[in-house]
Amino acid sequence: MADFSLLDVPRDAPPDPEAYLRAAVAWHFGEETGSPFWLRAKESLGFDPVAEIRTHADLRRFPDRLGALRDAPIEDLVPRGYGDAVPLVFESGGTTGAPKRTAQLPDWVEQVTRWQTGDFARGGFVSGAGLLGLMPSGPHGVGYFSRAVAGRLGSAYHTVDFDPRWAKRPVAGGSARETYIAHLAEQARHVIETQNIANLHVTPPLLTALARDDGIAALIAEKVRFILLSGAHVDADTLDVLRDLFPDAAITMVYGSTMILSQCATRDPAADVFVFDPRSPYVTFRVVDGTGEEVPYGMRGRVVMNHVSRSMFIPNNLERDTAVRVLGPDGAVGDSVSDVTPVEEFEGERIVEGVY
Repeated sequence: MADFSLLDVPRDAPPDPEAYLRAAVAWHFGEETGSPFWLRAKESLGFDPVAEIRTHADLRRFPDRLGALRDAPIEDLVPRGYGDAVPLVFESGGTTGAPKRTAQLPDWVEQVTRWQTGDFARGGFVSGAGLLGLMPSGPHGVGYFSRAVAGRLGSAYHTVDFDPRWAKRPVAGGSARETYIAHLAEQARHVIETQNIANLHVTPPLLTALARDDGIAALIAEKVRFILLSGAHVDADTLDVLRDLFPDAAITMVYGSTMILSQCATRDPAADVFVFDPRSPYVTFRVVDGTGEEVPYGMRGRVVMNHVSRSMFIPNNLERDTAVRVLGPDGAVGDSVSDVTPVEEFEGERIVEGVY
């Protein structure tokens, strides 16, 4: 009999990784507790997950079923063991075709909120002063969690109208993209000018664009003391320039995605090169070459992600990012990553980052 109490969150210290994994597999493939999505998929796997998935290394036996999350009814993603619990529905950016959906249940949402509250505080967040989120509010999860974290840190949360999917459509046209960025910048300027804003959560492409506007750059330099970058990638040279422009602000970065249902911990929020530690054993990474084998530490490869929680089960997902493989913290399962960069093409589509 599986010990489902191992799946309880929120918690401060993670459980034993392999015992946790076996409990999670029993949960998601149990007739009374699993989701319709995985109970149907079980018939075509060719193996018995409950009997044969014993370690995290075994997760590579699963097919990558992420594409099925584009069309699956959200009700089919909710494990039966939750009863009538209503999930929060978050979607991917839709960069390569229709967006994918996740169902995040209340216990997992609370765990992620606690993690992110700690991440913001360690990064230098100014509690009590306003947070401006230059990020999408939905259907992506980033806006939801930023609002929740701001509340826990005693800060008012300000937002702008931000539709990153639309911004990606005209990105190849150049001028249309610049018009959209100007639209975002105009909203941001008004908030920063009129409100007590000391914290900024923004995507790297958008902050870079704002920095080219002398007036807005001066406002940010004068008032903002914490800048969190996420939602897109940034190279080391650009980060150096941003730190020179905003020397009084603590600038840090996080790496996460809708499909990992969380964000990694940033090992040193003030580092020149950020290392991202997934929340083992809930989220684990492998960094692999074209054959699916791990690359040596210090080398670049493709990121493969596993998400294992009571809320959802997403094994063996090939992410659209490459990264440098880094040794994980003591006791963690799998790899940590640094210097994360999108692949040029994914699922037959060219990757366009736009502003998010």
